[in-house]
Amino acid sequence: MVSQTIPVEDFDLVIFGATGDLSRRKILPALYRRMHAGQMPKTVQIIGGARSDLDASGFRDFVRQSLDEFVDSALLEPELVDAFMQTIHYIKVDATGDEGWDLLSQMLRAEVIQAFYFSVGPALFAPLARRLLKYKIANGNARIVVEKPFGHDLVSARALNKELSGCFAEHQIYRIDHYLGKETVQNLMAVRFANALFEPLWNARHIDHVQITVSENLSVGGRGAYYDKSGAMRDMVQNHLMQLLCLTAMEPPSLYEANAVRDEKLKVIRALQPVPSKDVVRGQYSADDKGPSYLADVGDPKSTTESFIALKVHVGNWRWSGTPFYLRTGKRLRSRVSEIAVSFKDPPHSIFEDYERESHGNVLVIRLQPDEGITLWVTIKEPGPGGMRLTEVPLDMTFAEALGNDGEEMPDAYERLVMDVIRGNQTLFMRCDEVEAAWAWADPIIEGWETRRDKPKTYSPGSSGPEDSLMLLHRDGRRWREL
Repeated sequence: MVSQTIPVEDFDLVIFGATGDLSRRKILPALYRRMHAGQMPKTVQIIGGARSDLDASGFRDFVRQSLDEFVDSALLEPELVDAFMQTIHYIKVDATGDEGWDLLSQMLRAEVIQAFYFSVGPALFAPLARRLLKYKIANGNARIVVEKPFGHDLVSARALNKELSGCFAEHQIYRIDHYLGKETVQNLMAVRFANALFEPLWNARHIDHVQITVSENLSVGGRGAYYDKSGAMRDMVQNHLMQLLCLTAMEPPSLYEANAVRDEKLKVIRALQPVPSKDVVRGQYSADDKGPSYLADVGDPKSTTESFIALKVHVGNWRWSGTPFYLRTGKRLRSRVSEIAVSFKDPPHSIFEDYERESHGNVLVIRLQPDEGITLWVTIKEPGPGGMRLTEVPLDMTFAEALGNDGEEMPDAYERLVMDVIRGNQTLFMRCDEVEAAWAWADPIIEGWETRRDKPKTYSPGSSGPEDSLMLLHRDGRRWREL
């Protein structure tokens, strides 16, 4: 199946923090791949802004290195690379001072779409927004893109929202969560709302429980200083896992339109019940022969920040009453996997109780990484003579194989999200009240363990996390899916 590429209008994109890791690994390669796909006109301006003492030639060398490292060599066509380099510009700019802003104003074109990507630390979001306003750089239809973390708690999130809304209207602010740009996440909505098969069963009457897992096999690495100030709860649950929960649990929106979708997500967050301490498990990985412990990685032997967290969450509404959502995420676990697993209840009466059965239950698994796709596990008779033996088999749809574009890779999440910014489509971006509601739910959980001075449980690298996280499900007669 060949995907349809819809070109976007001409635009100027300014990347603040253009020499940083996010720009190098994700944003710049994404822009090149969109030009290769024919979606981006060659008349665009991509302006890198940073504190580094570079000229345009030096920044283009940086961009070439980025493409060489993070773009498939088969896509690096010399003529197209040269054309892409012609769109690249650079300006040294001070986010907290006056240097570079007048020159940036002269470089931008008032007649095209303007977008400003804040690929910087959150402390610079407000200063950048204020200077765009002060120097009258952004036109009335300009968009700003801000990365997580969007606040450290409810108070800071509200303060940041107030700062940004003082400079830009809400429809101009794009709070990016790259998980929402993943093909499978959007297909979750398509599977639910474009088919008559699942939605009638998508409720507590038919679904036993839901597991949402984002597992990483790497340590905190060079992010130790940042990570130790946030931990798994702030870094992953309050944003990434929350968004996945919302898309799984929300009611059908009236339209696939930004505010209609975000209204339904907000209702889910506001319906989340308080989480008691017994339903929260936190952990820190220990050392092994492959690497140091979490405490060594962050350089603080007394740290009580979690590198793993698991929670049992309830959505307090009619659709989900009594159906738990189990969330878990962590570092240095057995494997790298992100998935949503929807486990359906057994039939109310089985006529096969006297027959052999290896396992039971229908499970719909939405895989975000690796190998994006959707698998539905169904029960069948095991082939062969010898009586009725039941087994589970997968009905599998791996998107890269089923929907791939002549063997090319599926688009990266940043490719879709950056193009959505240019199109002015906020459907896959978080709204201010959504962010604040998520913090309002998360803050009491964090305050609870800080007040009790709970210490995270130690777990072995390459495991599934602390033993207590296994008991979180075992006491309910359930088990985590294997990592």
